[in-house]
Amino acid sequence: MSKESLPMRDNPFRYAGFRRLFAAQVIALVGTGLSTVGLQLLAYRLTGGQAAPVLATALSIKMVAYVFLAPICGGLAHRTSRKGILVTSDVLRAGLVLLLPFVTTEWQIYVLIFAVQALSAAFKPVFQAIIPTVLPDQATYTRALSWTRLAYDLETVGSMMLAIVLMAAGSGFELLFELNSAAFLISALLIVVTRLPKIAPVERTGRVLDDVTFGVRSYMATPRLRALLVLYFGAAMVSGAVLVNNVDYVRTELGGADYLVAVTMLAYGAGSMAAALTTPLILRRIKSRQLMSRGALLAGFAALFMILSPGLAPVLVMWTIMGAGGSWVYTPSGRVINRSSSPADLPAYFSAHFSLSHSAWLVSYPLAGWLGTTLGLSTAGLILGLICIVLALAGTRLWPRQDHEEILHEHEAVEHTHKHFHDRHHQHAHEGGEGEEPHSHPHRHEPLRHTHDYVIDLHHTRWPTG
Repeated sequence: MSKESLPMRDNPFRYAGFRRLFAAQVIALVGTGLSTVGLQLLAYRLTGGQAAPVLATALSIKMVAYVFLAPICGGLAHRTSRKGILVTSDVLRAGLVLLLPFVTTEWQIYVLIFAVQALSAAFKPVFQAIIPTVLPDQATYTRALSWTRLAYDLETVGSMMLAIVLMAAGSGFELLFELNSAAFLISALLIVVTRLPKIAPVERTGRVLDDVTFGVRSYMATPRLRALLVLYFGAAMVSGAVLVNNVDYVRTELGGADYLVAVTMLAYGAGSMAAALTTPLILRRIKSRQLMSRGALLAGFAALFMILSPGLAPVLVMWTIMGAGGSWVYTPSGRVINRSSSPADLPAYFSAHFSLSHSAWLVSYPLAGWLGTTLGLSTAGLILGLICIVLALAGTRLWPRQDHEEILHEHEAVEHTHKHFHDRHHQHAHEGGEGEEPHSHPHRHEPLRHTHDYVIDLHHTRWPTG
């Protein structure tokens, strides 16, 4: 898709903040991909050729860190500088990956992997939450989402190609970790020189438990986000069918050669990238609800045909469709989250989504492997496709058809204390000594009925009904 196909005003690369953040993301992703190859080679050396159990454990540790630590980090992110979180995470990760070549036992790998992924759980959601704040409007942000999704799709291709070149040139796998460390440091430098807009202070009670649980509670209290999560689970089922079972499906069901494993994955990635690039154009004609539900249904129906064990050409088409369908679920998710949160609370919402969406992978990966092992690969594809279709229909039903942003609602009388400005929710008298806004003091909200863009926050703890 050419740049001329969309108005220049929608081009996110016109904005220096996005250019720097995108460059930081791409560099860090390529570096992480290099470490993935290095970790495989390191595990092989330590175990004498029995790397699979070590890598499986490392992957499980990564998912556990993402699922359980991301909400904690996101819930507490407002207590410190967003830029500080990102730069500190990058610098610490740069130091930790340099330690990997020196490990001598498996448990040392697990400790380092947990530490690196814990920092990633802090970094990635906050980074995602910053992107919409450096762009001027929804259209530009939608195109930015396409590019950031494309960066993830290109991570494997770019890092794998670079790793092959380095290994062919005789470099040891230690160099891969060193390059990853350098990539994190470059990412940190790019973030340091990026000017981030000032965000209004977060309105919270100040209790740590409330902060830690705020993101997940708010996410699950928002109907469209509950629907988004269900759609995500559906798409993850199909992705699991491909990512976990692809090699066995191609080699066993199709009787294909080793190189066809890479060819089929290329088809899956091409479908995902094509969908990501077309998302902004499609979202000008239909809403996110329609695109995401149709994407999940498309992916699910394509997976059903695995039961037929077709030849290579049909499989390439199926994999391309499944990649596209999944991408049409994943790519607009940031737009839906941004619409559902106040700017100040975005890190908490993105952290909640990061955690909950990775719980989908934590379910789909082992489920795909277990079904493929016990019932056969073709049957596994059929079952996972059916699950995806059911979840796609459920997600569509959960997402309100009339999904208005401005909602008429009522507030009951309440007394509490938190840092605030005087706005539509804070019209009260002062006794003196409260200080400049934003300030914190005990205050009372009188009963109120009004209309505005509705998001779950301290003053709107449940979604209006009726």
